[in-house]
Amino acid sequence: MSSSSRVALVTGANKGIGFAITRDLCRQFSGDVVLTAPDTALGQAAVQQLQAEGLSPRFHQLDIDDLQSIRTLRDFLRREYGGLDVLVNNAGITFRAADTTPFHIQAEVTLKTNFFGTRDVCTELLPLIKPQGRVVNVSSMIIPMTLKNCSPELQQKFHSETITEEELVGLMKKFVEDTKKGVHEKEGWPNNAYGVSKIGVTVLSRIQARKLSEQRKGDKILLNSCCPGWVRTDMGGPNALKSPEEGAETPVYLALLPPDAQAPHGQFISEKKVQEW
Repeated sequence: MSSSSRVALVTGANKGIGFAITRDLCRQFSGDVVLTAPDTALGQAAVQQLQAEGLSPRFHQLDIDDLQSIRTLRDFLRREYGGLDVLVNNAGITFRAADTTPFHIQAEVTLKTNFFGTRDVCTELLPLIKPQGRVVNVSSMIIPMTLKNCSPELQQKFHSETITEEELVGLMKKFVEDTKKGVHEKEGWPNNAYGVSKIGVTVLSRIQARKLSEQRKGDKILLNSCCPGWVRTDMGGPNALKSPEEGAETPVYLALLPPDAQAPHGQFISEKKVQEW
């Protein structure tokens, strides 16, 4: 591959929304599409399924909980393509409502992947994003409700236009620590680890967009978070309203914003529209 080749990458792409996003990008993106998954066998099986449909994704292993795995992928992208044009951070986990795992463990495990893993991917891969690149961080429809269940003080911090990445990381760590101490409700946190993790992703996206505007103003990179909706996946369950293909529509729309687009940037997008949260 030459560094002039364009490349898009999707995390957590062997099933569900990530798989549907990858399929759409294979059809619509002018360049290579890399499907990533933590399990190589499952990832390669997903690639074979798309190949059977006449599409040509590449596969690369990626476990977003493993910094070495992220850095191996980073080196592959740098070597093969000289950077990255489109990054879709889709990988994430949740515990089912009926799960009896103690809440503090649910909180630690959920934030480790959904917030800290996503942040690690961004730390390593955002410097590779080429001019006119697109970054999409998949968040959740649960954000507004989870935020309402936070204390006014926490709401104010999350809505702050000047919150730093370090301050946000501190808040996410505090949530986990507060659950371990059994004081998270007293400290203003909701009983929803998944929701808190996705608040983290959404606020992180705003911070990252702000940094890109300051540090790479002329590069026309657009970075947003989005809500795919309630989707019939392992995570969303069988009664959800949308198919994975429908859930992929907004993330793919953001990934393929035209080169001359100046917006949206640093926004939370649902149904292809900017949403206040």
